[in-house]
Amino acid sequence: MRSLIIPLFFLTLPLAEIATFVLVGREVGVWTTLLLVLLSGVVGAVLLRVQGLGVMKRLRETTGRGVDPGRELVHGVMIVIAAFLLIIPGFLSDTLGLLLFIPAVREVTWKAIKNRMTIVSMSAGGGFRRGPDTSPGMGPATGTNTATGAFTRSNPKVIDLDEDEFSHDDPQRPPSDDKDRLR
Repeated sequence: MRSLIIPLFFLTLPLAEIATFVLVGREVGVWTTLLLVLLSGVVGAVLLRVQGLGVMKRLRETTGRGVDPGRELVHGVMIVIAAFLLIIPGFLSDTLGLLLFIPAVREVTWKAIKNRMTIVSMSAGGGFRRGPDTSPGMGPATGTNTATGAFTRSNPKVIDLDEDEFSHDDPQRPPSDDKDRLR
C-alpha cells in the first residue's frame, strides 16, 4: 500500500494543478493568472540563489566547528526543493514551496524525519570530521590553504612522480616490453 502512495501523488498532482489554474483563472482572469505563475518562478529562482548561498555558508560554518551537519544539510535540501516548487508552474506547488521557506515548517519537518535518518561521518580519508583534531594516532593536520583553495602540506609523506622520473630495479620482476628501460 505504501508503495502506491508516491505514484498516486505524482499522478494526481498535475490534475490538481490544472484544476487550480482553472479556478484561479476564473476568479482573477487569464492574464493575472499567467503573471502570478511567471512571478512565482522568478521569486523561486531569486530565493534559490539567496537562500542557497546562505545555506552553503551555514553548512561550512557547521562543519568547520566539527558539528554534525545533518540538520543543515536537510534544511538546505528543503530550501532547494522549496525553490524548485516555486519555479514549477502551479499554485499548489507554489504553496508547498512557500511553506518550506518558513524556518518553523522546516524545523517541524526535520524533527519528523531525523529519527528515520542515519547520519554517517567519516575521518582519516575525507568527509566530515568531528573537530579540529584528527583521529587518535593520526596526528594533527598540518598545511595551509592557498588562495586557489588547494591544500598544501608542509611535510608531505607522499612523493608523486611520473613514470619516467623513477626506475624499479627488482630482479624478481619480469622483463618489461619498454625498450628504453632495457638499455
